Amino acid sequence: MSESSTHNDTRTPSPPYGYSRECHYDREKQIHIVAEFHANKIRPSRIAYRVGIDIAFIEALIAGEEEPQRFPALVARYRRQRYQKRLNEAQRRNTGSARYELQQQVEREFRSEVDI
Repeated sequence: MSESSTHNDTRTPSPPYGYSRECHYDREKQIHIVAEFHANKIRPSRIAYRVGIDIAFIEALIAGEEEPQRFPALVARYRRQRYQKRLNEAQRRNTGSARYELQQQVEREFRSEVDI
C-alpha cells in the first residue's frame, strides 16, 4: 500500500476496544455473514459489534474494494431469500385483502432494494 493511499483511507482498522467481540469465523464465513446482514439492512458498525468482524473489512466489502464480483452476488442472493421468506410469512399469517396488501408491500420493498 502506498503512503498516499493510506492517508486517504479515513476508516479505522477495527472498532474501539471493548466495542466488538473477538471473531471466530474464517474469512469465507465472514463474507457470507456480512452479505446476509447487509441484505437485512444492518449497519456495518452493528455487524462489527454483533459478530466481531473487523469494521474496515466490512466497509471494504460493502464499498466493493474486497470481493467486488462475489459480494454483490451474495447480497442479492440473501435479499431474494429474505423476500421469499417474507412472502411465505405473509401467506401464512394473513388472509384475503390483508395478505394481498402485505405481499404488495414486500414486493415494492424488494424492487426498491434491487434498484439500489
